[in-house]
Amino acid sequence: MQLTPMTIEGHQKLQHELEHLKRIERPLIIAAISEARAHGDLKENAEYHAAKERQSFIEGRIRDLEGKLSQCQVIDVTKINNEGKVIFGSTVTLLNIDTDEQVIYQIVGLDEADIKLNKISVSSPVSRAMIGKMQSDEIIVQSPKGEVVYEIVKVLYI
Repeated sequence: MQLTPMTIEGHQKLQHELEHLKRIERPLIIAAISEARAHGDLKENAEYHAAKERQSFIEGRIRDLEGKLSQCQVIDVTKINNEGKVIFGSTVTLLNIDTDEQVIYQIVGLDEADIKLNKISVSSPVSRAMIGKMQSDEIIVQSPKGEVVYEIVKVLYI
């Protein structure tokens, strides 16, 4: 079984969602099904069918989260001995050589990636180009517009 890397923050977020679904959503949907069932004929009861569909979604998401949490390896980047090397969990400042624009990315697990928050998946092309490189190294990333050259300006382990 291959473990999937995950940051502490990502692990906590998934655990919180799982607990919310189990402790709050599941009891609410059970009550909604019970109430809809009390209305009579289940064949033509839209409330009942909607509640059962919602229950199916919640139970599926619970199974999905439990599976992800059981197969993850939580990595605390602050406790790893680092020497300026880009690794999983590090926050990297990149400088686009052509445009002089800077961007900051944190390398995270697949389920944590959110480009709006500048969190990119460890399997993304930019992450793959950065992993193992050092501060001041240049990387080349293949983009839809062609090759983009970046310089690694700063590597943080926060």
